[in-house]
Amino acid sequence: MAGIVAGKVAIVTGAGRGIGRAIAELMAQEGARVVVCDIGASLQGAGLDSGPAHDVVAAIKQAGGEAIASTLSIAEPPNADKIVKAAVDAFGRVDILVNNAGILRDVIFHKMSWSDWSDVINVHLHGSFNMSRAVASLFREQGSGAYVHMTSTSGLVGNFGQANYMAAKLGIMGLSRGIALDMARFGVRSNCIAPFAFTRMIESIPAQTEIEKQRVQLLAQMTPEKIAPLTVYLGADAAEGISGQVFAVRNNEIFLFNQPRPIRTIHRSDGWTPEKLAAQLKGAFGPSFTPLERSGDVFDWDPI
Repeated sequence: MAGIVAGKVAIVTGAGRGIGRAIAELMAQEGARVVVCDIGASLQGAGLDSGPAHDVVAAIKQAGGEAIASTLSIAEPPNADKIVKAAVDAFGRVDILVNNAGILRDVIFHKMSWSDWSDVINVHLHGSFNMSRAVASLFREQGSGAYVHMTSTSGLVGNFGQANYMAAKLGIMGLSRGIALDMARFGVRSNCIAPFAFTRMIESIPAQTEIEKQRVQLLAQMTPEKIAPLTVYLGADAAEGISGQVFAVRNNEIFLFNQPRPIRTIHRSDGWTPEKLAAQLKGAFGPSFTPLERSGDVFDWDPI
């Protein structure tokens, strides 16, 4: 099958529904053989259902593509190795890893439990590490490979009731950057995408006020299929030279995010005391402080 990733093998986690399914199907349409990974859990991570992963495999095969399913949890390191082995056994290699799987446990921070925290970190951040590490040796031996990790503007900018999710998603940005730095010598690339798409995760966002309800209605036009083209492109050889970057996709818009760098400095030759800082820091840095904004405050125009 011809396409921009023809002949490549892609592993896509969380591929049973939503963004992951759209990515898996476009990967196959563009010529990749796909490992569809999904345990079939609820949005909160409860339960198991092999149906979604096998449904996507069936859809890919019906369209003339090649795919296999895996319903193993990526939160367990041995499972990541088994998923990669299944890919190699079925297709001979792995070229692209899309770390997309995730769950939500939204709750205001002072009510957040340890399980709310650890379960989200385990799936998003630990799961992304487990899968990334499991393919790293293969990528090194091949002298090629591409990682695409899903971050979020909730982490890059902020949101209420998502301290666990924000920490995980910002951690994924750091993981991606670390992989990009460490594996550049082997011809391996690693990038992040912050997706705006109307999925189970967006549908779960509380919307009490009229403004919030209108916001959710606008998000509904941003389908998961809008995220897939950039993901597939970043996995393709055509994206050579792009690594360590953070993108966002919002309907028909694609954004390149900046990354933390120093923006202001103050110094004293005689050093600092708390009192001297109290006298100078706010005045010097205050105009450059990052406001306590949510993602919706920054992206405050209608999707294009």
